[in-house]
Amino acid sequence: MKKLAVIAFLVMFRLFAVAALANASAVEIVAPEHAKIGSSITITVNVTHSGNNIFHFTDWVWIRVNDKEVGRWEFTWNHLPESNNFTRQVTITVTGPLKISAKSNCNLHGSAGERSIDIRVP
Repeated sequence: MKKLAVIAFLVMFRLFAVAALANASAVEIVAPEHAKIGSSITITVNVTHSGNNIFHFTDWVWIRVNDKEVGRWEFTWNHLPESNNFTRQVTITVTGPLKISAKSNCNLHGSAGERSIDIRVP
């Protein structure tokens, strides 16, 4: 019984040690700087976050185009992101100048903030 308590303590210590080294979830947007009206473009959001386990994880990510949400992914303790660093993509048709924004959130530490870029139309 004592051995089981020690093992449980070590497992919990390891999980919380990882969380202590963790950070807020952050995003980087990858998209073209220019696009023609009518063309399709792919927007990639790279999410970075340390410490992805059942107690501590990125719990959501969204992408907005001109303030309209075009992609949203939600995660739970039993449906985690595939790794600490992962990507999500959406493809849209260009109808004019675009403001792309994205944000992700850690269930314990919050977000490193919203990021945005502009795509110009010649």
